[in-house]
Amino acid sequence: MNMEYTPENITSLDEDEVFVFGSNLAGMHAGGAARVAYERFGAVMGQGVGMQGQSYAIPTMQGGVETIKPYVDDFIRLAREWDQTTFYVTRIGCGIAGFRDEEIAPLFAEAVDLYNVRLPRSFVDIINSRK
Repeated sequence: MNMEYTPENITSLDEDEVFVFGSNLAGMHAGGAARVAYERFGAVMGQGVGMQGQSYAIPTMQGGVETIKPYVDDFIRLAREWDQTTFYVTRIGCGIAGFRDEEIAPLFAEAVDLYNVRLPRSFVDIINSRK
């Protein structure tokens, strides 16, 4: 099991690293981790989903947790394919979108054992407690 976690505050990335953040479908990266992605890691205003620069957007503002899951599943598929890239998943959906870690963490259960995906410690603790 991967025992490294996403750092609390990411200010720089190496060439083969990606910042994974919660966004809105309109791609208005105005606050929270989305703003960091836009200002530092190449997120594109107007693009709310997927790879952009050294960042990856997962929409979290369009409804309930069930609307987020397909986007998380797409991310996990990409992470499996891009196995030479390290992905740092932030606490997506747990800021401006208003979800709790307990609601979002289970969406990443399939990613917890991927060696190239770093999850927030809170997500890992929740996933492991449910095994």
